[in-house]
Amino acid sequence: MTEPCDLTALDARALIGAKRLSPVELTESCIARIEAVDHAVNAMVARDFGRALATAKQAEQAVMRGDALGALHGLPVGIKDLEETEGLRTTFGSPIFAHHVPEIDDRSVACLRAAGAIVLGKTNTPEFGAGANTRNAVYGATGNPFDPSRSAAGSSGGSAVALATGMVPLASGSDMGGSLRNPAAFNGIVGFRPSPGLVATEKHGHGWSPLAVNGPMARNVPDLALMLSAMVSDDVRDPLAFSVHGRQVRSASEFHPLAPADLSRLRVAITPDFGFAPTESIVRAALTEKTGLFAGLFGQVDFTTPDCAGADEAFAVLRATSFLGAHLEKVTARPQDVGPNVRANVEEGLRYSAADVARALALQTALYRRWQDFFQNYDVVLSPTVTISPRPWSELYPTQIDGVATKSYFHWLALVYAVTLPGHPALSLPVGRDAHGLPFGLQITGPRGGDALVLQVAAALEQALAGDPRTARPVPDVAALGKAGPISAMPGFLGFS
Repeated sequence: MTEPCDLTALDARALIGAKRLSPVELTESCIARIEAVDHAVNAMVARDFGRALATAKQAEQAVMRGDALGALHGLPVGIKDLEETEGLRTTFGSPIFAHHVPEIDDRSVACLRAAGAIVLGKTNTPEFGAGANTRNAVYGATGNPFDPSRSAAGSSGGSAVALATGMVPLASGSDMGGSLRNPAAFNGIVGFRPSPGLVATEKHGHGWSPLAVNGPMARNVPDLALMLSAMVSDDVRDPLAFSVHGRQVRSASEFHPLAPADLSRLRVAITPDFGFAPTESIVRAALTEKTGLFAGLFGQVDFTTPDCAGADEAFAVLRATSFLGAHLEKVTARPQDVGPNVRANVEEGLRYSAADVARALALQTALYRRWQDFFQNYDVVLSPTVTISPRPWSELYPTQIDGVATKSYFHWLALVYAVTLPGHPALSLPVGRDAHGLPFGLQITGPRGGDALVLQVAAALEQALAGDPRTARPVPDVAALGKAGPISAMPGFLGFS
């Protein structure tokens, strides 16, 4: 029998609204799942169970009174440990903030609470979101639920694992170099990188940069769209937020309820590498196999790619300068408390000149304009989400892919930063498993501002593929995880490297 924690968010919310499921019952079920399996994967690192149960009781009382209920009323959520939560420890995966307890919520968290969500706890992240794996010196490593010795990817790995194992029906994430999309792909769930500004944030130090965004994560596309509908907002503190004076441009109703797209009308481009990403042979093979099963659903399919010339250089410089702005003082004042990935980015940023930054911005702009030309002929682009199949989390980053050295610790993220640079929306959809038996993620990239289209395409594909075990969302063996040993006993669990 399905436990309440295994229900979809939409089903749970409908049952709550119909007085057939208590928010207390759902919250208790999620807590029980965390206590049963988290020792094996280490996803939910700071817990707020007492307050969550009290909030669930209040949510139950609101239902019984017949109050107007928010879109997420009574639904437990996990919040990535890069987002500040009032009264709940927020460490950013850094020893510097090991005991930090914020006094107010970040805007994205406040939006979720305002919609009725119940914050159950914080999900693990690498230090300041920097890293191929979700691993840090405060809470340790997060393991992949399909094999806890393997990486959950980063930096939203804790959120992805919490979702895959049924700890929560919804979880938050953030994305620069694929930090939402990569964990979604590695763990068999759905992660969406929205257009910059769609989910407003007041916290980015480089507020005019489109690289970093916040976004939703869920087990299926309609649930994700429901969560996004609660996160869409405007905020004058975010210079990229979608707004016209006195009027919000984008609204919740654009995303929920979600109508699947008519795939037969779509023009689709398929690429294994965007012309430059070091994609592993097993991932290329998985893309060929999976798309071969469903390419006939589309009106037009071409194997082609937008021109991504200059992407490696532009992303390296712009990423490094963003870390320089955010973390130079920490690296200078407390180098012993900062991990190798953050230090490497800051040191790299210090080597670049103003001319280098100007060139990177020009390369990004040229790439963006080429993408706009490309999307005159295509509605969406399909690619793998990640260049590799999940590897052990003990590997700091992939130094080689198919025997060829990677250029940097983030070079393996090329399939996702190809999309980050022009600022297009993209979603990672779980599509079966690869030849290693691990989840395969399909990246669906849409046109500029095409957030709703990406979700509609993903919803239609998800429906079409759900009945075939070769393409359906893979589900980890929760019972086996419950019997597994603690991930904390594995060598190298706690630390930066």
